[in-house]
Amino acid sequence: MHIKIYFNDKPLFLCEEVDKTLEPYRHHDDTILIDEFSTQAVNSMLHEMERSTIHAGIFVHNNLAALQKAFWKKFIVIKAAGGLVHTKKKDILMILRRGKWDLPKGKLDAGETLGHCAIREVGEETGITQIQLKDQLLTTYHTYHESGKFILKESYWFEMTVPDNQTLIPQQAENIQEAIWANEEKVNENLLHSFPSVVDVIHHFWQNK
Repeated sequence: MHIKIYFNDKPLFLCEEVDKTLEPYRHHDDTILIDEFSTQAVNSMLHEMERSTIHAGIFVHNNLAALQKAFWKKFIVIKAAGGLVHTKKKDILMILRRGKWDLPKGKLDAGETLGHCAIREVGEETGITQIQLKDQLLTTYHTYHESGKFILKESYWFEMTVPDNQTLIPQQAENIQEAIWANEEKVNENLLHSFPSVVDVIHHFWQNK
């Protein structure tokens, strides 16, 4: 088991051991691997992930929960929820925001459940109704800088269904330029111009459907 955090398009893996999923990264010259658990080591890894010459990181410790806690202390954590919405034909709802193809999601409001947040945000950003919430797919993590602060966004993704391909109304206030129902071929085309976390969500859905 591991936790993957994206620094832009670069993954940092927090893990208890280097399993077969992570093994291909281990021997790359541009991967940094740290297996000493200390505050200095955590700070060093964060510094390394900011370097342009580093394209992946692996931090190994025998207590993943403790490792996660140590990293989370370095960020302001923001929770969000969103949905992979599909029809009976498996067309997937995708949105174009600031030139990147994405899935609808948004920040969790105070007192709101993750499921309710996901449904609300999908409805607001695309105009669809009659959304049926299914299982949670996975949680993705990515970092960014905002007003000089280091932010970690936890995004909880849910599978959702709708009865048919409803008319879509992109939420312009959220800089959504376009919303479409995409078949598998179109999804694959769009993923070439998307975020790695979105690629993870869609591939996870396809692998488990």
